[in-house]
Amino acid sequence: MIYKLNDKVATREAFGAAILKFGGKFKNVIVLDADLASSLKTQKFAQIYPERYLNFGIAESNMVTAAAGMAIRGKVPFACSFAIFATGRAWEFIRNAVCYPNLNVKIVGSHAGVLTGEDGATHQALEDIAIMRAIPNMKVICPADANEAYLAVEEIIKDFGPTYLRLGRASLPVIYDSSHKFKIGYADILTFGEDICIFATGPLVHSCLEAAKKLKERDIHTTVVNISTIKPLDEKLVIDCAKKCKIIVTAEDHQITGGLGSAVMEVLSENYPKQVHRIGMEKFGESGKPEDLYKKYGLDAEGVYSRLSEWLTN
Repeated sequence: MIYKLNDKVATREAFGAAILKFGGKFKNVIVLDADLASSLKTQKFAQIYPERYLNFGIAESNMVTAAAGMAIRGKVPFACSFAIFATGRAWEFIRNAVCYPNLNVKIVGSHAGVLTGEDGATHQALEDIAIMRAIPNMKVICPADANEAYLAVEEIIKDFGPTYLRLGRASLPVIYDSSHKFKIGYADILTFGEDICIFATGPLVHSCLEAAKKLKERDIHTTVVNISTIKPLDEKLVIDCAKKCKIIVTAEDHQITGGLGSAVMEVLSENYPKQVHRIGMEKFGESGKPEDLYKKYGLDAEGVYSRLSEWLTN
């Protein structure tokens, strides 16, 4: 654990630090870049382990296919690019060359969500969770903060199989201290309350924690659950929380169709039918400062608080 509580650090920064450390520890790790080493923070790995670093240029499909070949030879390749290109441009190759044969390839997509900010709608991946979790054998991980992202890298290396790691561009407050343990397939309850349960992922975990504090001032108690592994989903925890809370909400920097909200509703519809309210995107994003976009689309703490207050009164 390398970041202090409330420090503002981007999950992509943590990825760069983690791949340097654990890539040094595990000699079969290889980093593949799509000419985005500065954005994915893999420059130091490239400098220290040049024999295990390859820059494919703006050619994600080629990069993923090469990663598949490396996995067949026993390597653990991390194929890195912006989320919109790592998942969108290379989707067919991820499906057919990686997931169909169930190869040990790790796809890393940074700059996901409208939090990407000024890069605008074309670069703000809002569909990546949906298209990745739809593929058999693929795991989908979206860390809540830099410390969790750091821990996730080591677990992803140790775990076998295709994995998508979703990262962000903007720096956000660290919410986890050194006691946090990350394990693929398990969610984490951060606050307890029986009035509302919010299943959140990625940057929205922080927004929901802040909204929960405001609700507590009104004597409204909220369970905030960090769903950092969207696939495989911690189904038991989702069902247990739904049984204990009056109102169920999901929150994500992603389209509300196909992402975390859909995953939660699928589980509850089959096991414990209950209404689910979703916070997320229902359109393309736009260019702007991350904080301004979060405010406009109701993804900041105030926006989440407002939506929760509305559902509480209805």
